[in-house]
Amino acid sequence: MLDSLRVFAKSWPGKVMGAFLLVGVAGFGINNVITDLGTNTVARVGDEEINSREFLRAYQNQLNEVAQQLGSFPTAEEAVNLGIPSMVLQNLAQDAALNRLATGFGLGVSEQKLSDMLRADPSFHNALGAFTPENFNQVLQMSGLTEAEYFEDQSDAARRQQLILSLFGDTALPETASGLINRYVADQRTIDYFALGETNIETPAAPTEAELAAYLAEHQAEFRTVETRNVQMLRLSAAELAATKTISEEAIAAEYERTKANLTRAERRTIQQVVLNADQVAAFEAGLAAGTPFETLIAEAGITPTDLGTLAQADITDANLATAAFGLQQGDFALIDGVAGKRAVHVSAIEAGGVPALDDVREQISQTLALAEARNELGDVQDQIEELRAAFRPLTEIAERFGLDLYEADVTAGGAELTVIPDLAAEDSPRVAQAIFKAEEGALTAAVPLAGNGNLWFDLNTIEPARDQTLDEVRDAVAEALTTERTNNAILAAQADAVARLDNGEALADIAASYNVFPQISAPFTRFGSEDGTIDGAVASAAFAGDENHHGSAVSQGGEFIVFEVTDLTPATGPLEEAANASLENEARIGLYGDFVSAVRDDAGLRINQQALSQALALNTGQ
Repeated sequence: MLDSLRVFAKSWPGKVMGAFLLVGVAGFGINNVITDLGTNTVARVGDEEINSREFLRAYQNQLNEVAQQLGSFPTAEEAVNLGIPSMVLQNLAQDAALNRLATGFGLGVSEQKLSDMLRADPSFHNALGAFTPENFNQVLQMSGLTEAEYFEDQSDAARRQQLILSLFGDTALPETASGLINRYVADQRTIDYFALGETNIETPAAPTEAELAAYLAEHQAEFRTVETRNVQMLRLSAAELAATKTISEEAIAAEYERTKANLTRAERRTIQQVVLNADQVAAFEAGLAAGTPFETLIAEAGITPTDLGTLAQADITDANLATAAFGLQQGDFALIDGVAGKRAVHVSAIEAGGVPALDDVREQISQTLALAEARNELGDVQDQIEELRAAFRPLTEIAERFGLDLYEADVTAGGAELTVIPDLAAEDSPRVAQAIFKAEEGALTAAVPLAGNGNLWFDLNTIEPARDQTLDEVRDAVAEALTTERTNNAILAAQADAVARLDNGEALADIAASYNVFPQISAPFTRFGSEDGTIDGAVASAAFAGDENHHGSAVSQGGEFIVFEVTDLTPATGPLEEAANASLENEARIGLYGDFVSAVRDDAGLRINQQALSQALALNTGQ
């Protein structure tokens, strides 16, 4: 083990881990490594020790949580890069500091409380939601905990909870703060406003050739092609190989005889039902006796039946409904009892059951046999294709030899063009695109593994590098962009002029009239906008940027150029809503708790045994 640790320490991952730990722990106020800690002690907070067993258990739990988020288990190097060792040490140090403080205050927990906590823990419940000793022992074994360690952990957790609740449980948001926040959130304003657009300005002159060339030179980065790579692609999967197979009629008939017992289908019926009141029951009974169609009766009653779908008798859990429905002829209905009263049950279609005829399942059997043959041959065909690739045979020849389809596309880095390959799995597209853009012209490319045990081979034909586009290629787009810019600038200038006129005391209505528009009066809105969406957040933010005499301009989120003046201000009164106030109080508690725990931990002092820590990490990674 020591030899393994020495080798690991000399390797670059070991050096990275050591450097990260030294820097990471220094980041939250940890003292230098000392020599007076036991070989099994990873760290000490005051007189509270964190042993290697505790650290490894917490470290493994953290790795499991990260693995669930990432979808794969992090390596030792990835764990260090993510800061997991430092994070685990920090959390354990915080708990140890609080344990130390709780001990100093003489806090404790009774055996009855521990028993209640044990029985309330859902981890130890059976399927009926009751605590069982078997589940308790099984979970402890899986977690690597002894019974004594479990109760010690629960006792410490309970004492920490007592400490935190006693200090911060009643923390309340001051009334003044609640009122100020409510003012910020719920104050309302009303504005008069008008919007300026292209019709309110002179149409800009058409750009000249020189102006287009100058604009393109200034905005060349916006007018570039992207690199494309022309490739030929060949995919091999069981399904594609099966499509090349021809199954004889004799084989299909023999398979039919062998499997027809398994092809037996249950009779299925398309069923509707409708719940009836007393008057409707009488009408339906009379209609049933007279042979009136179900469709006529529901139309006359003005009711809509519920479609239950096309079901086999075994699919229906209501025994009365199943018996009635499968006792009817197609098109008939029956009246049966239900929880809410009488029901009318109608069968609109019947799919016969029994053993299907060979003609009905010929295609299905053929596909099944072809797929079975393809799966048996898939490995051999893959090997043959690899041999032909190694001999530098073109994909066109390989595709022709095995009867496979060949696909060609000009692919960009995003891989959107790979839709040319039918039914290519979503997770395969980026993998194939990445392989194509790593390939070199003239070099033999390796197969790309696909989902479902398939492979894709490709030949890189040509590379079209990204380049600046010429004016001849993008003349219309450049002209449109330049005209739009000039139009927007002209509107902005008109908007600025309108605000300047408001500054000089001119009435908003008169300014609007000079632009041939009518001013509008908004509904009251908050700084986040109006409920009906006519005033969005951008305009609302501008309207709240001043006092009750404020005026100005804004560009809405929809691109409208707005000129406005505030006409009314309605202050919010009272405290925040209860839910919002509770949320803010909780945030305040979290902030106070974080500062408090950090101070307690720093006051106690944290010392690290680097040798024990490195050994624990090496043990965990099996090095």
